[in-house]
Amino acid sequence: MANLRSLFSPRHMLVLSIALNVSLVLKIIRQRKNMREKVSRVSMEKPKDAQIDEESQIEASSIQQNMHPTPSPLAVNGGDADDGRNVINLDHGDPTMYEKYWQEMGDKTTVVIPGWQFTSYFSDAGNLCWFLEPELAKEISRLHKVVGNAITEGRHIVVGTGSSQLFLAALYAFTENDASEPFSVVSAAPYYSSYPAATDCLKSGLYKWGGDARNFTKTGPYIELVTSPNNPDGFVRQSVVNRSGGILVHDLAYYWPQYTPITSAADYELMLFTVSKSTGHAGMRIGWALVKDPSIAKKMVKYIELSTIGVSKDSQLRAAKVLKVVSNSCGTAARPRENFFAYCHLLMAERWKLLREAVKQSGMFSLPEFEPGFCNFFQRLFEPLPAFAWLKCEGSVEDCESFLKSHNIWTRSGRHFGVSPSYVRVSMLDRDRTFGCFVKRLSQIHL
Repeated sequence: MANLRSLFSPRHMLVLSIALNVSLVLKIIRQRKNMREKVSRVSMEKPKDAQIDEESQIEASSIQQNMHPTPSPLAVNGGDADDGRNVINLDHGDPTMYEKYWQEMGDKTTVVIPGWQFTSYFSDAGNLCWFLEPELAKEISRLHKVVGNAITEGRHIVVGTGSSQLFLAALYAFTENDASEPFSVVSAAPYYSSYPAATDCLKSGLYKWGGDARNFTKTGPYIELVTSPNNPDGFVRQSVVNRSGGILVHDLAYYWPQYTPITSAADYELMLFTVSKSTGHAGMRIGWALVKDPSIAKKMVKYIELSTIGVSKDSQLRAAKVLKVVSNSCGTAARPRENFFAYCHLLMAERWKLLREAVKQSGMFSLPEFEPGFCNFFQRLFEPLPAFAWLKCEGSVEDCESFLKSHNIWTRSGRHFGVSPSYVRVSMLDRDRTFGCFVKRLSQIHL
């Protein structure tokens, strides 16, 4: 009996348990090895041409899916879970649509900044814009050359915290301290809704909002803001007032090939751009101005120096990396599915198609019609695909914003853009799910 207790002692039981587990593991490993050998023999027996053709089909399918990005089922069907009670907020132009592309790019735009870097205020003390990072300046010039949407030669690049700061810097630069009265700032309606509030925010004695450029009759100096393509309606714009003493500021935030045909390289005295609408990185808060007159550029730099003592170098470095990736994606060596502008253009085209179908199905709304133009970047003809839809409520609906809000769709009323409240601005740049719910809900609104 003692011998049996010794044989089945805890120590012996532990050894026996380990031996059984090891035996089981070895058996599983042998089975998996045999399975891999069988798979390998099957693969070796397959004709070489068949293997190559199979790989080509997989690659072609992958390229096709990425070059022709189709919205998710929620984007097409609006989502089975949408019961109309959830709020769809398309009031702001938050460009979250671009998240998907940049997620697919992985770590290509990753930037690592050591703790010791950027301790100085200065980026390039010898440059007119002394807080502009040289790498960002290089990538801005390169991207404009790749796309062909603006002339950078003979221009000074002024970087700002978004184009909003640059807009105010331009007003400061063009006005005069000893003027007898404030400069009038005008823009043709429908104009960007932030222009009036931003202009009069500080109640400056240098400039004052003057309203719709088409109705502007006041004598004296004025600054006309020309947004092209226009926010909110997407049309290409030219100056309206056209008389002596006038100064033009061209806001070209949407003059990129995913939104509109690039018909020529813009060549104006002062042009504003931003990464928020070009690449979708609104949170970086980086914009830039291309300025022909060095004295105006100096005053703009002075304004930014007084207001924020420069612009975040961390953001500039990130923006430079993003612009570099975008330019590289347009090169001949890039894989087709990575082409940033082709990818985003096709996505915008799909969204506009879905929206027009929803409007037709509802019968209560209308959208602008655009003339196609030849795009030098894509080398083909297409209609503009604006970042915002300028939607009009037809029939007896006079306040389109309130009407849509009753269906839990939030938009921005035409009254903020200087026109009738029968119009609303709708962002086309939200995530797939939100946009899909919107077009489905809109299509179901009837008289």
